[in-house]
Amino acid sequence: MTISELLELVVWAAPSGVLVFDSQGSILFANPMVEQMFGHAPGELRGTALDAFAPEILESSHSERVATFRKEQARGHMPPSLQLLGRRRDGTGFPIDVRLLRATLQGQPVVLCSVVDATERQVLHDALVDRNAFEQVVAEIAASFVTTSDAPVNEQIVESQRRLSALLGFERSAVWKRVGDDFKYSVVWSSDFPSSSPPALFSAAAHFPWATARLKAGEIVSFERVEDLPASDREACRRFGAKSGVAVPLLVQGELVGLLTFTMLSCERAWSPYFLARLPLIAAVFSNSLARKQARDALEEAHLEVEKLKELLAIENVQLRSEVRALKGPRMLSLESVAARQVFIQIQQVAPTTATVLMLGETGSGKEAFAEALHELSPRRSRPMVRINCGAIPSALVESELFGRERGAYTGALSRQIGRFEAADGSTIFLDEVGDLPLETQVKLLRVLQDHVIERLGSAQSIKVNVRIVAATNRDLEQAVADRTFREDLYYRLNVFPIRVPPLRERVEDIPALTWSFISEFSDAFGKNIESLSKASLEALQAYAWPGNVRELRNVVERAVIVANGRHLVIAPPRPSTILKRKSIRIVDVEADHIRSVLDSTGWRIRGHAGAADLLGIKPTTLESRMSKLGIARHDRQH
Repeated sequence: MTISELLELVVWAAPSGVLVFDSQGSILFANPMVEQMFGHAPGELRGTALDAFAPEILESSHSERVATFRKEQARGHMPPSLQLLGRRRDGTGFPIDVRLLRATLQGQPVVLCSVVDATERQVLHDALVDRNAFEQVVAEIAASFVTTSDAPVNEQIVESQRRLSALLGFERSAVWKRVGDDFKYSVVWSSDFPSSSPPALFSAAAHFPWATARLKAGEIVSFERVEDLPASDREACRRFGAKSGVAVPLLVQGELVGLLTFTMLSCERAWSPYFLARLPLIAAVFSNSLARKQARDALEEAHLEVEKLKELLAIENVQLRSEVRALKGPRMLSLESVAARQVFIQIQQVAPTTATVLMLGETGSGKEAFAEALHELSPRRSRPMVRINCGAIPSALVESELFGRERGAYTGALSRQIGRFEAADGSTIFLDEVGDLPLETQVKLLRVLQDHVIERLGSAQSIKVNVRIVAATNRDLEQAVADRTFREDLYYRLNVFPIRVPPLRERVEDIPALTWSFISEFSDAFGKNIESLSKASLEALQAYAWPGNVRELRNVVERAVIVANGRHLVIAPPRPSTILKRKSIRIVDVEADHIRSVLDSTGWRIRGHAGAADLLGIKPTTLESRMSKLGIARHDRQH
């Protein structure tokens, strides 16, 4: 017997499997132990392709790991074996230990392969080592869900998936949430996450109908190779790279709430009976966490819905308030007349900006009320508007009142006082009768408009203020500039957006609404119950010229409510007073008064014999032109 024959006999009778294959993976020799191990008949493996039952051996034989083995052998060390997965003839998988050695046979490169069935070793390892570690990890995970707060439930689930996967050698784990009759990905941990993460709307029922049906029936589903699955599920597994997998239903009080899955991506995996038996224990831990997460999500969703409804309600309230303001206006405002609505349109245009506004109009015409409407429509409405009547403050005190003072700034200044501009920081300041400001105060007001800074009286330190200025006056500021009683540069700074507030006699349509608003105000104040107003009173109020404007109307209504004895109110308009009526010596005012007087004498008839134009000795068209220029309206009647 030659040495070659002896070696072949030893290999043939060896207690471990021995394979010899070429570089293409074609088997040249297989001893009986290998044939028995993989479930093949004697001589059946010779000449077959290695990747039919052990593809990982072929892959490893061409890898750098073989080079490492040879280096270990050169040093006199026995290299460690490779732990791979084999496949028997019946398709079942099992763990194998493999050692590889490259050699040359008759001048051709071959690979000598020693194969050992590692199933017994794996089972023993599971029994002695992995089981204890598994039980400990499951206990720690269960404890972690008890102690963690509601907020990081997702993070805790991912960490638990990671720990179990690291212990048991899984490459992906997913928790699926039940949505109707389907399941959707809820939380995913993967060794290659997020590059291989599934779409957010991934449907289990659509891709894995067979597995989904079994899981709904309460069964555990597992597969060691994709070929074990029905065709309906097989293609989806291949598409998503799954080579082995297991899924267990998650139950809460007997109700199916989700799924827990573990997947192998790089190789096939044989699931041990011990692991499959312990899956319900893992599922119970994750079921409780998933139920807790769903309760938390439902609470957050309800909270978000409440917040959304609150925001919608706030928006609706703001919109409703704007609509109410647009219809009725704020205090002492009525927008029934075309003239008042035109003013309000201007206010709506300028309110969102920071532009300075100048309100022009007669005393008592409602300039402050329109200014308040402007403020309420502006972004500064969260802070109250600061009001100051410049004409009501003594000239010696107006500067300290506007800009503040330091202690000891003048005799009697015993403490520091902030001015109205500081108080209005971030809001709006309403300067009524701004035309009455002394010239020296006008200079400081100009600086506020230009630089947005003030200085307290007695201090040289500048203070930055963010104030929107709305000024008002009943004076002719252009004439005041000509008379050198008002600074021209200040006038142009204030006159950025002028708004003329018409007198009440030019908007008689507003009188009924204003009257009823005052009746309601004083009825509540005096404890009266006024239900009706005589038609004659209302007609008389609309016929009156109201030299004192809205303020005069308010005073008349207040007096009428005071003296009222029943629920029906009668209001007599005041008689014209020649003493209270201010006379102007300006030519245009004298001309306007004369035209009004003639119109009154003719009952405001312009044309025809003995009409106003005939009495004045001018053409009717000329009179109408003069009336338009002087602002004389047909309802501008004096009584």
